[in-house]
Amino acid sequence: MEREDEVEDRKELYRYQKEDIDAIFEKFEGKPDNFHLLYQLPTGGGKTVIFSEIARRYIEKYQRKVLVLTHRIELSKQTSKMLKSFGVKNTVIDSSLKDLPYDNDFSCYVAMVETLNNRLKDKKFHMDYVGLVIVDEAHYNSFRKLFTYFKNSIFLGVTATPLSSNVELPMYETYSELIVGEPIQSLINKNYLAKAEMFGYDVELTSLKLGINGDYTVGSSDELYSRSAMQDLLLHSYEARAKGKKTLIFNNGIVTSVYVYETFKAAGLPIKHLDNKTPDIERKKILTWFKKTPDAILTSVSILTTGFDEPTVEAIILNRATRSLTLYYQMIGRGSRKLPEKDIFTVIDLGNNAQRFGLWSDPIDWQYIFRHPEQFLENIRTDAEIESYHVYEMTDEVRAKFNKSADVLFNVEEEYKLAMDQQLRPKVVIEKSIRQHAVMCIENTESIAEARKLSRVLDPDIEYRVKQFTKFLAKTTKNYKEWLIEDYKNKLTVLIGSLFIKYQVFDDEEDEEDPVELKEL
Repeated sequence: MEREDEVEDRKELYRYQKEDIDAIFEKFEGKPDNFHLLYQLPTGGGKTVIFSEIARRYIEKYQRKVLVLTHRIELSKQTSKMLKSFGVKNTVIDSSLKDLPYDNDFSCYVAMVETLNNRLKDKKFHMDYVGLVIVDEAHYNSFRKLFTYFKNSIFLGVTATPLSSNVELPMYETYSELIVGEPIQSLINKNYLAKAEMFGYDVELTSLKLGINGDYTVGSSDELYSRSAMQDLLLHSYEARAKGKKTLIFNNGIVTSVYVYETFKAAGLPIKHLDNKTPDIERKKILTWFKKTPDAILTSVSILTTGFDEPTVEAIILNRATRSLTLYYQMIGRGSRKLPEKDIFTVIDLGNNAQRFGLWSDPIDWQYIFRHPEQFLENIRTDAEIESYHVYEMTDEVRAKFNKSADVLFNVEEEYKLAMDQQLRPKVVIEKSIRQHAVMCIENTESIAEARKLSRVLDPDIEYRVKQFTKFLAKTTKNYKEWLIEDYKNKLTVLIGSLFIKYQVFDDEEDEEDPVELKEL
């Protein structure tokens, strides 16, 4: 599929695009001048192509001008170029345009929200002749401040996700109706979008905090995703699923992204970091490098979710959790562009996002979300609910480190029931688990120092066992769980020392043909 910003000669529309355009014009018929219509189409479906043809047809049919609103300068430039390819004479209203004569010969304007708002407030521009206002990325609320200037204009909002970025300003208050375009799976089946091959890794997110915008805070995300365990998981998942592919890594904070850059750089991988503080000249250099380098990795924060289109991206890594459905679709959509040699792209999810929202290509009831956003948001699965279904499975790499141990499994639920049946204290379950871990470490090393070092790879297993154990207790707090994990690790370290000494004594006393088994100690 061609890039939308490189289609100077393209005027042919796909069948589903023509059908949607016809449906939109049918909705316009007989409606009052202030009618507001919302149109949903997945990222990669060609929304800029569609509303460029809508602008052309509207100007031709009604002999009135069109205004296209965008929220980023990159989108303004791309939109203006597309409109020109459809024969629509337009100009971009940016900070350099100070005056706009009433009798100008442009039939369409492309404007940044803030710039246009300032011009209209200062009464520099008069746009009562605009008949249709097209709002790109309509889920953003910055556009609402302009509505009062266009009370006699029809509005067409366009978005991939008809869910307001502000729960206090639901989209049904702004738009009367929603037209739903072709679903993602249909676009994949018809070879308009690439298929996402998704891989998820269960992540413990209980340390994340929610901010006033309803999503996870940057601070808590940086604290979690900068940890060495998360960096190791990221590098491991990349090498297992995406190595050699052109890859975008999305992070919630700059601190995390810089850590990612340093981790991958140390591993000898071709990577660069980009955020909203990167100077424009440097940003252009990085994006040019990314475009030209087949196995390039780009770790970024926020800025590449919209207004960025690089069809050669082969892998997306969500190195963050989000409770924003819009952001979830935007991030994955960066890899969905179809090319002759690209039918599939890889998605690695390190934030339980697919467990929260479903797979990217799953059917979704946009009409329900549009009409009942509050209920939808309330019913998003909580982290506690998601993590209650997580089951720890020791990786082959970790299992190989304990190859001398016959059994590395421990059923917390069964052990707890056994303890209760025998009227024992619940903590005997933890004590039994610690002992098993200690024996595993001793069996597979030659010294106390090596055994204690080996115990560190058991951290995920320890955290999972403790989490399972606390489910059976009457009341537990987050602080108690954290203390229990640390206490477990400390006791494991001590027990490794004492058991290793006992093992050495018995090993020296026993004949080689009749060794003492550690499990009997």
